[in-house]
Amino acid sequence: MATQTDPSLTAEVRDLKPPSNVGNQVFRGLSTTAGWAILLTLAAVALFLIVRAAPAFTASAEDLAGVNILRGLDFWGFVTPLLFGTLLSSAIALLVAVPLSVGIALFISHYAPRRLAQALGYIVDLLAAIPSVIFGLWGARWLMGTIDPVFAWLSNNLGFLPFFQDYIPPARNIMTASLVLAVMILPIITATIREVFLQTPRLHEEASLALGATRWEMVQQAVLPFARSGIISASMLGLGRALGETMAVLMILSPGFSINFNLLMPGQHQTIAANIANQFPEAAGLGVNVLIATGLMLFIITFLVNMAARAIIARRAEFSGAN
Repeated sequence: MATQTDPSLTAEVRDLKPPSNVGNQVFRGLSTTAGWAILLTLAAVALFLIVRAAPAFTASAEDLAGVNILRGLDFWGFVTPLLFGTLLSSAIALLVAVPLSVGIALFISHYAPRRLAQALGYIVDLLAAIPSVIFGLWGARWLMGTIDPVFAWLSNNLGFLPFFQDYIPPARNIMTASLVLAVMILPIITATIREVFLQTPRLHEEASLALGATRWEMVQQAVLPFARSGIISASMLGLGRALGETMAVLMILSPGFSINFNLLMPGQHQTIAANIANQFPEAAGLGVNVLIATGLMLFIITFLVNMAARAIIARRAEFSGAN
């Protein structure tokens, strides 16, 4: 039996206008513009560094010999210790910060009561907004004096290891600078990992608990595998800040141009960013190009680190934790 359609209803449907697509087009245009703006800005920075660094790479040995900041070294002999100091301080900072960040994020997301978790989350977010010069003052005025007995004990009892030999107070060494960097990147990594932990599918957690797992076993089985890519991404964010940090390192570290693992000896290491900030006011002519060339090296390292992180994340994308 055929059904009859109300003529008035049919007329109303006929008179309805299709939804406007203007909002979608505007949003698509803004998103595309923002994406291209980021790429163009990155390309402009890279082009500036390459153009201004080119004279340092093409200069003759006689021209470079007249640059005071090179200390009689060629360009690669000058930049290699800076690269080593930058990577060493950032690696130590990551080794300290990442385990602490995972633990703090896990406590906030899965163990702490709701009110305490909210308060701790707010504190972590607040720490991420503190300027680096404040961390530098904290490290120079408080941390160096506080950690001095610890470094003295390590040097006296574990001095047979190259990491802890020949400590000389005050603690203006790469280890102190790395600990300050670890504190600086701790809130960034923690905040990111916390959000990833909170995105763990509830069904996965409940299934693990239903099978008789303890809370820690549930974390091992459901939370950590799901958040693995997020932990890597958060670590790379922290590494990016550690690689480019300037003021805190400049205020703490006694600079040197050695390549060694004497973590407690002052005057052994220096980072690229701190060296640029220290030398740039007095640089002129080819010296400016040399410093910009060291900045180009830092730019390349940061770019390669991010590419490596993206590759690692892409390899683990097959297990998203939600399949």
